[in-house]
Amino acid sequence: MPRTRTRWRLGLTAAALLVASVVVPGPVHAAADVTDYAITVDPKGSGAKIDDTMYGVFFEDINRAADGGLYAELVQNRSFEYGTADNRSYTPLTSWATTGTATTVDDGGGGLDARNRTYLALGAGSSVTNSGYNTGVRVESGKTYDFSVWARADARTPLTVTLHDADGALAEARQVTARGGWAKYRARFTAARDSTTGRLTVAADAPVALDMISLLPRDTYKGHGLRKDLAEKIAALHPGFVRFPGGCLVNTGSMQGYDEASGYQRRRSYQWKDTIGPIEQRATNSNFWGYNQSYGLGYYEYFQFAEDIGAMPLPVVPALVTGCGQNKATDDDALLKRHIQDTLDLIEFANGPVTGEWGRKRAAMGHPKPFHLTHLEVGNEENLPDEFFARFKQFRAAVQAKYPNIEVISNAGPDDSGTTFDTAWKLNKEADVDMVDEHYYNSTQWFLQNNDRYDSYDRNGPKVFLGEYASGGNTFKNALAEAAYMTGLERNADVVKLASYAPLLANEDYVQWRPDMIWFNNHASWGSADYEVQKLFMNNVGDRVVPSTATTTPSLSAPISGAVGLSTWATTAAYDDVSVTGADGTTLLGDDFSGDASRWTHTGGGSWSLEDGQYVQTDVGAENTMVSAGDPAWHDYDLRVKATKKAGKEGFLVAFGVKDTGNYYWWNLGGWNNTTTAVEQAVDGGKSTLISKPGTIETGKAYDIDIKVRGRQVTLYLDGQEWGSFKDDKPAEPFRQVVTRDARTGDLIVKVVNAQAADARTAIDLGGAKAGRKAAVTTLQAAPEAVNSETVTAVAPVKSTFDGVADKFTYTFPANSVTFLRIRQR
Repeated sequence: MPRTRTRWRLGLTAAALLVASVVVPGPVHAAADVTDYAITVDPKGSGAKIDDTMYGVFFEDINRAADGGLYAELVQNRSFEYGTADNRSYTPLTSWATTGTATTVDDGGGGLDARNRTYLALGAGSSVTNSGYNTGVRVESGKTYDFSVWARADARTPLTVTLHDADGALAEARQVTARGGWAKYRARFTAARDSTTGRLTVAADAPVALDMISLLPRDTYKGHGLRKDLAEKIAALHPGFVRFPGGCLVNTGSMQGYDEASGYQRRRSYQWKDTIGPIEQRATNSNFWGYNQSYGLGYYEYFQFAEDIGAMPLPVVPALVTGCGQNKATDDDALLKRHIQDTLDLIEFANGPVTGEWGRKRAAMGHPKPFHLTHLEVGNEENLPDEFFARFKQFRAAVQAKYPNIEVISNAGPDDSGTTFDTAWKLNKEADVDMVDEHYYNSTQWFLQNNDRYDSYDRNGPKVFLGEYASGGNTFKNALAEAAYMTGLERNADVVKLASYAPLLANEDYVQWRPDMIWFNNHASWGSADYEVQKLFMNNVGDRVVPSTATTTPSLSAPISGAVGLSTWATTAAYDDVSVTGADGTTLLGDDFSGDASRWTHTGGGSWSLEDGQYVQTDVGAENTMVSAGDPAWHDYDLRVKATKKAGKEGFLVAFGVKDTGNYYWWNLGGWNNTTTAVEQAVDGGKSTLISKPGTIETGKAYDIDIKVRGRQVTLYLDGQEWGSFKDDKPAEPFRQVVTRDARTGDLIVKVVNAQAADARTAIDLGGAKAGRKAAVTTLQAAPEAVNSETVTAVAPVKSTFDGVADKFTYTFPANSVTFLRIRQR
């Protein structure tokens, strides 16, 4: 994931003149029901070869994706390791309720394991009850559930274990007897009825110490401990790879190991060796996303899951340079060397013989055969490209020296462009890196505008792994924009070798990030509209691109128009002497704030007031505090203003082309923790970066800002010097296509996205391809705002047959649709 402070970057150009993009409010050609297009196919041409691994999934433990999600464990905080050091709201008894005498003990010498030191001391006649995840422990009638507990007792101590909810027992009570030192005790339940609000209770007749209290459904995916419905939805995608375990989760944290003296440290960065071996010996650790992770779903399980679904495993290891807004690099050479050795050990764990140390550990866990690891990524979204790359080269050199067949993947930072991106790519090219991981979360408009992004990439340079991407929502219009963009990924499959939407999973009651591909609670799961698009593409990839062309939309010519605005983000700032002058010299607005602020409308957060003849925003913690003035119809004007940062983490923002609260441009001076100055564009509340440079704003200094808008050209001046300019005339193309050939079936697969409110009547010329009359058709069609939920599947594939294929034929692609035509060649 990119930054913790989510700024959806969006590319709002106004609506295309000839089309009505689904992401732009209101059809331009409102009177038309049908728009004519043409697709021409060159079946004798040879496009890019598409690898079987092109599309995959990215799993990160975000939104409770692991515990309470893909990992089937039903007990939360099963080892009593939650604590305030990890989350201020946590205690060792979070998710537990006790009766009688019950005390948690953090005992470095007497606990179950050095990595799970805390346990529960339960007095005679006392009990402890777990509430699970979401509304409770989910059980299904007739299903079997395996209970286990580690216990220590001075004398023979019966433990009574019950499953129940507010209506009574959910299964027959079970009893186990603890005696002596730490040992594991088991029982089995068969649920008598369904419940989503169950509770698990352990009661003791005599004093006893308890740890690792577990309840797992017997019915898991392929018997490997993963929640079946979630794993099946992922498997149904037929992903070519699984990238794991993160994300920001990987490259952030303390960058420390266990204290060598005590063998213990509660908070530490994610390290793969913590996640293998017996469950009771695995750490519970603070998660970057604000909750704890048990590591019950660890590296062995990730490798096993990839194998179970026929996907290539692609682990990510930390480079000891943090990203995700933290931006620091370790200077501990010994720690760096240890992590490099850990990476070599990881490869041995995955691929090594059972006679070696780590291959033997893999075999002991039940998998003597290797996992066939071929790709490994170092680092994730670092904002310090020079520091990252110095360390990356050390990792790569060590891996290539010992395992020359492993492809080591680098990255280009957290954004689709900008100084960090450019520097990272320069370093990657100079070092002849095999593959570079790009991440971006942009607007629907950006995805429709940038289908050609990879057309101009160097065919002989490093390949691209698009490891994380998504538009700003889970509506069908988001899925349409992503589908349109994916046609460009396939067309450039010689450059874009791997691609994965992100994030994969979200528990609806524990959300840190939106949007997400698959949603769930403790009893149900459902694929988003984006999931349906990914599934359609992944199951109909083809082996090679067949060259084709289609009708396109002319560049935009209507001028950028809108009111003006002032804003802050985690700062206080003062504004003065605002003037807006038309290109002909007409004064549209002048305000020196010597009177009142009645011409300004407060549309964001924060606290604005007049102070000493300035308009001041005084809430240092508020984000996006926009005030606006003027007419949304204004165009071709100069905006001038004086701005002064008074306090806070960032600079200030000056907006233009303001249509409403979700649609505008702004010049963000001193953004991203006062490191970058950029122009961002918002559409429907999301943002895209149009131009950016490094930049810092000084506290207390008054800056003269001048923004000239002429047609679709914008030029920006800072203190009288031109800072930069851009021309925003690229249309959000609503009609995109790509054609591929399936070598196994011989099918031509014509993939068309029509992301507009009008049907697309399309003349298709197959260029002499010998095709049968019938095509198997799969269509996704819905209203732009349609979303899937637990109870409503508004976006789902519809299969049909088209009996009208010829060398030249006409097909009408419905409004707001993704359509795949599989045409059998004779």
